[in-house]
Amino acid sequence: MSKLQLSVAVGNYDRCRPLFDGDVQIDGVDPVFMKLSPEEIFFRAFRQAEFDICELSLSSSTVKAANGTLPYVGVPAFLSRMFRHSAFYVRKDRIKRPEDLKGKKVGLPEYQLTAMVWIRAFLEQDYGVSPEDITWVRGGISDADRPEKIKLDLPSNIRLIDAPAGKTISQMLADGEIDGYIAPRAPDVPAGTPNVGWLFDDPMVEAISYYKRRQIFPIMHIVGVRRSIADQHPWLPGAVLKAFTEAKDLCLERLRETSACKITMPFVDERLHADMALMGEDFWTYGIEKNRHVLEDFFTQHHRQGLSSRLVTPEDLFHPATFEQFTI
Repeated sequence: MSKLQLSVAVGNYDRCRPLFDGDVQIDGVDPVFMKLSPEEIFFRAFRQAEFDICELSLSSSTVKAANGTLPYVGVPAFLSRMFRHSAFYVRKDRIKRPEDLKGKKVGLPEYQLTAMVWIRAFLEQDYGVSPEDITWVRGGISDADRPEKIKLDLPSNIRLIDAPAGKTISQMLADGEIDGYIAPRAPDVPAGTPNVGWLFDDPMVEAISYYKRRQIFPIMHIVGVRRSIADQHPWLPGAVLKAFTEAKDLCLERLRETSACKITMPFVDERLHADMALMGEDFWTYGIEKNRHVLEDFFTQHHRQGLSSRLVTPEDLFHPATFEQFTI
């Protein structure tokens, strides 16, 4: 039987590189890899379902799973995970602590982005600042015409307004027209712009404290398989999870080999050991059961923030074949 030739659109991550290089194969698949930015993948996937297998926003997938319009089935390979305490910038001349954000304006590129959900969650859970306490200003980071990828139907108590025509949220932050800014990318302003800086003076300290309290390493992106293909080949989602897991495990194995630095940064070995001491040797786990508490917390917050029409469960989003993997 010939292999399925399928397009695979994912970011150029070290944890995917064994797949790109051919060191790990997806059983039964002849892949055509496209290494693209998350923004491009998500736009094309959620607008036109252009790819057979691809990286997906956890939040956008949850919105569509809730209303029954997701054209992909989820695979619990979490290609992007990130603590987002470093994604919050503020006007340092007026915001000194998270509680100061009550009644203020905060810019964001899209209300429903996964990073935004996690940030609003820790603001409310840890600092008592609820989504309703802030006026959210939606606009582009560098392009004033950036659209929201998917249509939202938010509750009336969520104040979401558009940035003025022709203005980016980066420029609005620099000019003092908004008090804060949250996004997966830093604001597009010159280095040293006066009064612009992180909300937390040491975001890593805040993130480590958050992890110790909640045991949550936030999930940003999952993998999706086009639903029509998964229906025709029900073995495929499990094969995709197996391959992405093997690639990630091989990546970590190579990273732990310390004869030469694998990343163009100093102190990688020291940072790796610190991360393992905090989070365990397999700190970037894939699969449902090891991450059920993370997913369920996210789904609860997503629904609480008015983004999903109903409370989604892992069973709603991920293919049944991905809940268990064989062991020897």
